Amino acid sequence: MAVDLNQYAEGIRWYVVHTYSGYENKVKTNLEKIVENRSLQDLIFDIKIPTETVIEGEGEDRKEVEVKLFPSYVMVKMIMNDKSWHVIRNITGVTGFVGPGSAPVPLSDAEVEALGVERSDALPKLGYNVGDNVRIIRGAMKDFIGRVDEISPDCKKIKVLASLFGRETPVELDADDVELYRM
Repeated sequence: MAVDLNQYAEGIRWYVVHTYSGYENKVKTNLEKIVENRSLQDLIFDIKIPTETVIEGEGEDRKEVEVKLFPSYVMVKMIMNDKSWHVIRNITGVTGFVGPGSAPVPLSDAEVEALGVERSDALPKLGYNVGDNVRIIRGAMKDFIGRVDEISPDCKKIKVLASLFGRETPVELDADDVELYRM
């Protein structure tokens, strides 16, 4: 299911979930399964456990080891509402969200960047938005003009309403199969 990012742009934020010590990977795995099984991709977009690689030992005993930067914490990119809050709070190993009382507080853009959870340039810049007119530049519908109806959360797929025989017909395309159309 594609999501109109413009509609939710203000609502998609990173939140910090506190877990029991050593439960970070279990919480991440369980949450990924729940998102897939319940089709919650339109509410929960990404789950990360920030890590870094360090070298332990000396001489021949040296080896690279992944170390959690923030033990007992999992970062979740999501739209906060009752449904998403309940899904995460009821996962075994989760003690709650970071924030005063039961009110989760989203990370600011500066905090997200400082933590290295997500670079601001992680999503491709498409050059067009939902509602813009585009020209299809590849495929069977090459040179057709249409209007962008939806953009997938990862910005790789789009839905264009192209005019075929006087009717708007939805067409799913790769994001790089179109360009902004200027009259």
